[in-house]
Amino acid sequence: MKIEVYNIKGKKTEDTVTLPKEIFEVPMNSDLVHQVLTSQMANKRQVSAHTKNRSEVAGSGIKPWRQKGTGRARHGSKRSPIWVGGGITHGPRKERVLEREIPKKMRRKALFMVLSEKARTSDLIVLEKLESSSGKTKETAKILKNLPLDGKSVFIALPDYDKNVVMSARNIKKTKIDSARNINVLDLMNAKFLILTKESIKTIENTFIK
Repeated sequence: MKIEVYNIKGKKTEDTVTLPKEIFEVPMNSDLVHQVLTSQMANKRQVSAHTKNRSEVAGSGIKPWRQKGTGRARHGSKRSPIWVGGGITHGPRKERVLEREIPKKMRRKALFMVLSEKARTSDLIVLEKLESSSGKTKETAKILKNLPLDGKSVFIALPDYDKNVVMSARNIKKTKIDSARNINVLDLMNAKFLILTKESIKTIENTFIK
């Protein structure tokens, strides 16, 4: 598959780039993509809800009153779940394991499917290069404004980590930026458009194929 190349002014150049068919011409399997997507979302979850059981709450373990002769119900501890301030029974615990294990081949296949879908639906934009000399936000914001993004969300995949480019793009709304070697299904699905440079395509190919 061949795709046109844009310059930083948003103009199409006379150059075209050939996308590797092993990555950008993979038939879609929605079930596999959904499985990988939900697993990545689950792996990012942080379990913060945590209730204390009767062994963790503050309070003495001494018997509140003697077993017989008081006329009151028998009790063994103030930390019992039926007491105010006692432990919680069946409450949420942070020991829950939400992570899901997905085989590497499945993750990679799903990634290729999403990349292929971006290419088929013209949601993939290839730039000659993406640089920032100053690291200022307005520099990269101007480049994105020149491109046919229609104000939609975008994911930028750099061939290598570039501190100036990352700093210039990290504060732009609806924009996420990362190295091409870290590209994944979740980031792609959260963005309408994917921006690659010609070198980024080589990085993806070298990382996931060779």
